[in-house]
Amino acid sequence: MSSEIDINRLNAKISAESEFIKEILNEVKKVIVGQEYVIERLLIGLLTQGHILLEGVPGLAKTLAISTLAKTIDAKFKRIQFTPDLLPADIIGTMVYNQKTSEFYPRKGPIFANLILADEINRSPAKVQSALLEAMQEKQVTIGDTTYKLDLPFLVMATQNPIEQEGTYPLPEAQVDRFMLKLKVDYPSKKEEREILDRVGDNYELKFEVKTVATPQQILKASQVVKEVYIDDRLKDYIVDIVFATRNGKEFGLDIDPLVEYGASPRATIFLMRAAKASAFINGRGFVIPEDIKSVGMDVLRHRIIVTYEAESENITSEDIVEKIFDTVLLP
Repeated sequence: MSSEIDINRLNAKISAESEFIKEILNEVKKVIVGQEYVIERLLIGLLTQGHILLEGVPGLAKTLAISTLAKTIDAKFKRIQFTPDLLPADIIGTMVYNQKTSEFYPRKGPIFANLILADEINRSPAKVQSALLEAMQEKQVTIGDTTYKLDLPFLVMATQNPIEQEGTYPLPEAQVDRFMLKLKVDYPSKKEEREILDRVGDNYELKFEVKTVATPQQILKASQVVKEVYIDDRLKDYIVDIVFATRNGKEFGLDIDPLVEYGASPRATIFLMRAAKASAFINGRGFVIPEDIKSVGMDVLRHRIIVTYEAESENITSEDIVEKIFDTVLLP
């Protein structure tokens, strides 16, 4: 950015363009108690066209959160329950024979929506997972001989249950890497749980009035504005240093190399900058600050660092390593 005047102008523009985000959050909070972390990350995913892998026990309002968000932006929402007998055609669709016309016609699957909840994605084999991940990467689906573009914005939130691992098919690391963020969701606080009880304890049908305060077109326009958020060269260098530290800790005075089998890929560098820009946008700022990078750093990196057997034997997780990196690597 050439001058302070430019930054002030950009800041004013971003502040105005991001105003609708507050309205979305207010509407979602009418339904969801707490979970601001999940909702904000969903918005980051929408604004950057990145997908989310979420790990959490059942009953934490994951479906309700993403379906409520879909209502607030007038977007199509579909929930796909992944099971061992699910087929790729159950996700993307298939060709169906019409006896009257003696012709085949495409029947589109649930992937043709704006927001997708892929519930317990690791319950289905790799063939099914790859059908979903291809749509995530290419934003298109081929049925028969025809390729169909998916509607934008397009966001997949895939969930994994951290408790039951019997009968599951863990996602290969290369597939996990395609998810922009991996979130870990914990139980609500005691105060939040009491509020949940007061709000929905006797509401068996769970009907909530949520207003539509934005449109998919608004989200797409905002995603273009997010690209304009200014990030200083020193912060770009900081992002590169953080990712390089996962591959070569010695360079930064870290003793983590024996604990890391594989460091983060270049996708991490790209996603870290995009997520930081989206975080700044959501907070109404036209420029990225170090806290934006640190706030999303764990979610971008935790699933991209593969620890060694030595680390596992010492109960050291990828999250421990990410924390150590952020504590040690200084701003250039």
